[in-house]
Amino acid sequence: FLLMPYFKDAEDVYRHLGRLFEDIIADDDLGSRFKAADTVVQIRMRRPDSQLTLKALEAEDLVVDFGITELQPEVVLAMDADTAHRFWLGKVNVTVALARGQISARGPVAKILKLVPLVEPVRARYESSLQESGRDDLARA
Repeated sequence: FLLMPYFKDAEDVYRHLGRLFEDIIADDDLGSRFKAADTVVQIRMRRPDSQLTLKALEAEDLVVDFGITELQPEVVLAMDADTAHRFWLGKVNVTVALARGQISARGPVAKILKLVPLVEPVRARYESSLQESGRDDLARA
C-alpha cells in the first residue's frame, strides 16, 4: 500500500520547508552558522517536484530561492520531499540515507560535511513552525 506524501504540491513544500529556510536566514546565529559553510546548496525534491536553493557565502547576504533560480549550486542534494521533511526533523541518518540511495549528493564532500551538523539546531525550529501552522501531523511524521 502507498502512503500519502506529506506535501500535496510544490507550494505546500515551500510553505513549510521554504519557510524554515526563510527563518534560518533571518536568524543571526543560524544564519552565521550556515554562512560558515561558504557554499550554495540546492535541495532538489521529488514527489512533489520542488527545489530550494540557499546561498550561504561568507562574504555575502544569505539568499533563499524557491523553484527555478539563477543561483549556481556548488552542492546539490536530491531526495524525495518526504525524506527532506524527515531530514529537517532530525529523523534521517544522512550516512544511511546516502548509502541506500534515499539521498544523492553532488559537490565537494568537505562542504557537504559542514552542512550536516546544522540540522540539529534547526530541528526544533522546524517542529515548532509546523505546529504553529496547524500541521501537527507533519511535526509527528
